[in-house]
Amino acid sequence: MISSHRIKTDVAVIGAGPIGLELAIALKREGIEYLHFDAKQIGYTISWFAPQTRFFSSNDRIAIAGVPLQTIDQGKATREEYLAYLRGIVQQYDLKVQTYEPVVRVDRQGDGFELETRHGGRPHLYHANRVVLCTGGTDHPRRLNIPGEDQPHVDHYFRDPHKFFRRRLLIVGGRNSAVEAALRCYRAGADVSISYRRDKLDPTSIKYWLSPEINGLMASGKIKAFFNSLPTEITPSHVKLKDIPSGQVESHSFDFVLLLIGYEADMTLLRCAGVELMGECQIPKYTEQTMESNVPGLYMAGCAIGGTQDKYAIFLENCHVHVPRIVAALKGARADIAVPEFVRPET
Repeated sequence: MISSHRIKTDVAVIGAGPIGLELAIALKREGIEYLHFDAKQIGYTISWFAPQTRFFSSNDRIAIAGVPLQTIDQGKATREEYLAYLRGIVQQYDLKVQTYEPVVRVDRQGDGFELETRHGGRPHLYHANRVVLCTGGTDHPRRLNIPGEDQPHVDHYFRDPHKFFRRRLLIVGGRNSAVEAALRCYRAGADVSISYRRDKLDPTSIKYWLSPEINGLMASGKIKAFFNSLPTEITPSHVKLKDIPSGQVESHSFDFVLLLIGYEADMTLLRCAGVELMGECQIPKYTEQTMESNVPGLYMAGCAIGGTQDKYAIFLENCHVHVPRIVAALKGARADIAVPEFVRPET
């Protein structure tokens, strides 16, 4: 049973990734009352990166709230360094984040919103005048929807290369995450193959320092590449690969399969709140100058504005600008802030 007592706040922030935390700091600086929720821990998406994964972007582009991000070697931050950075920021600004309290419902009611959460196995209700969704863009892995995709030796996440030592591994995908996993697993002693639906790797989708190495290893045959191929079935010991140009299907023996074909935003809360989602990628409707959706009082920040993003164009580094736009709108002002050149995604 849900208690009839509703905790009230001016602003509810949903999501405690980097942009959610940056927004919380800005609200606190402006003296705007808010409550902050996350279904998991702060920076959860980053926490499931494989150990020692380095960011694509330089540290100044992923730093938040004007707090410098320093690393031991002055290089791009690792997963571990960035999570420590986020924890330090939460402590520095004494941010109150209600972690492990997922928001399961957002309803427009009268002059505000009713939020329903789950915490400690029990439902809780809150009332907020305004809501900001900072729910990110990588909630769910994309799926091939083929037989055998959910078997124990198949994973949609690259967790640790050690698991594949001296085992036959097929990595499906040809963008940055797939290439990085292939290289790390090869260095860890795995027998690595790649299946990619295109005729070659796109260098603009790969960290520039990885391209020469992956191309060299494929050219030498040390990493086997199945270009123009698509898995059609996965069994406990084999994967059936379809050659796209000819339509011919061949079975190849593998011990493990990594399906690294991208991730999608969870649009459930936006849909629940009445946000209009447009096109195949479910791009939410919003006003760029304020980040307010078609639902008055409901704002969006971060990668969720890209919907399910078939081709990734929204990244952390070009979302920082959302924060001052939203804060200005909450204060009844308007911030005409463009995305500066130095925060556009690196290639």
